[in-house]
Amino acid sequence: MGFLSVIRRWVLREKVPIREIARCTGLSRNTIKKYLREGAVEPKFKTPPRPSQLDPYADRLSAWLLAQTRKSRKERRTVKQMHADLVKLGYDGSYERVAAFARAGRADRHRAEQTTGRGTYVPLVFQPGEAFQFDWSEDWANFRA
Repeated sequence: MGFLSVIRRWVLREKVPIREIARCTGLSRNTIKKYLREGAVEPKFKTPPRPSQLDPYADRLSAWLLAQTRKSRKERRTVKQMHADLVKLGYDGSYERVAAFARAGRADRHRAEQTTGRGTYVPLVFQPGEAFQFDWSEDWANFRA
């Protein structure tokens, strides 16, 4: 059940005062009044796009990560090694930001593999009468009567 529907139920059905709802939920009274006035289903918070220190190095890091997926497991470089190489190139951000970028890239590639033809399994199972198989070869029989 949605958070706002619980607030509406408390106000409209159970006649709980807004001050009591604010105390229970930790929201301010003005926020609760705004939600009741708008009639919104759930609050949607829009996070503005923010520049990252990793942005100038994102293309290079993406290329490195893609190259690592083509190598065998023993030949791959770790994300820590890639972070150290980025530091040598002038990146002064944290390792956690690079690791989060690598995780997001891995998830995107996995999703792309699942949605494209590669990695998808379609079983060839048919109900009786749905599919037919024909043998177009020729056989000759000689009968002597």
